[in-house]
Parts: sequence; C-alpha cells; structure tokens
Amino acid sequence: MHTSVQIINGRAVVVLRGRFDFNAYGALRNSCDSPLASPAVRELELDLGGVEYLDSSALGMLLFLKERADEARKRVVLSNCRGIVKAALTSARFDKVFSMA
Repeated sequence: MHTSVQIINGRAVVVLRGRFDFNAYGALRNSCDSPLASPAVRELELDLGGVEYLDSSALGMLLFLKERADEARKRVVLSNCRGIVKAALTSARFDKVFSMA
C-alpha cells in the first residue's frame, strides 16, 4: 500500500492506495504517527478512494487508529469509501464507529 499525507487547516488527509492488509501496517503507522502527535491537527481523514482491497487485519488497524486518535482527542473520518471497501466497512458496522464522508 502507498500513502501520502497532507495537512490543511488542522486536518491531516492520509491518502491510501492499493491493498490494505496486514502488510500495510508500517505504512499506515508511519503516515499517522506525526499527525496524531501534532497539536495543530484536530482531525485525521483517511481517504480510501484508492484502496482496491481490505481484509480483517485492516479493520483491526482502523480500530487501533481510532483508539489512538481518541486518546489524543482527535477525530477520524473515513472518506471516499466505495465498492467492496464500503461493503466491507458497512458489513462490519464501521459506519457506526467512524464518521464516513
């Protein structure tokens, strides 16, 4: 998985592309650690529009990220969820846990 991060007006937009599975742990963590630690960032938006596949380990990573964000008093938003990604997130009831844009 490839990631990029852009911080705009207190929002860190983390764009994910490719397969979101166990092998993506390092890339996701590297992309989110700095925004989570930054007092200037109030919200993390994970743009999932470029994700072609996700598995149960990705769901676990999202929950772990949410826990870390909650501890840092930051909000997590999942955006551009579509196709099989949206179906998996909805099936797992992540639409009840995360804001989805």
